[in-house]
Amino acid sequence: MIRLPLLSAVVLAALTAAACVSPSLGPPPPGRARPPAPPAVFSPADFAWSQKPGRNGIAGHVVYSQGSTRFSCSGAGVVLTPETRWSRSRMAALYGSVERAALPAAEVRARTPGAPAGDAGPFVKRTTCDSQDRFSFSGLPDGAWYAIVLARPAGQPRAEGVALMRRVVTRGGRVTALDL
Repeated sequence: MIRLPLLSAVVLAALTAAACVSPSLGPPPPGRARPPAPPAVFSPADFAWSQKPGRNGIAGHVVYSQGSTRFSCSGAGVVLTPETRWSRSRMAALYGSVERAALPAAEVRARTPGAPAGDAGPFVKRTTCDSQDRFSFSGLPDGAWYAIVLARPAGQPRAEGVALMRRVVTRGGRVTALDL
């Protein structure tokens, strides 16, 4: 017959051993709190909002510099991509941010294979930077957009460029100033 103190000791030892191998009741380790989001899939329907006419505009100006070197977008194309789940994922992959970035163009090109696949071309608005490094878009609906332009050191049209990206929100029938 087992005595009560001995039984208590055996039970306590078993519970202690079980506690050592059972999962913690605290928060999960970093990175395990949520399952990973499914990859963003390109869907033309997600871009439909951007094709509606609107009363908003964007007045952009490239003011980027590195030290004493000023960059220019004169004559360069500017693209305005509507924000969707897919384009946010693409910006994160290409630029490492969904808000703003300034990266060597070669680095952005090198990241392209890792970005979500799809062709937003039919939904992208395009314009050109003028000689004063300014650009504009008009007739835009309310929404969020990604403005992207390639800028080069001023006076060095063959130098490696920097891809400038910035998220901008249009709403309320206003022209939004945007410095890149």
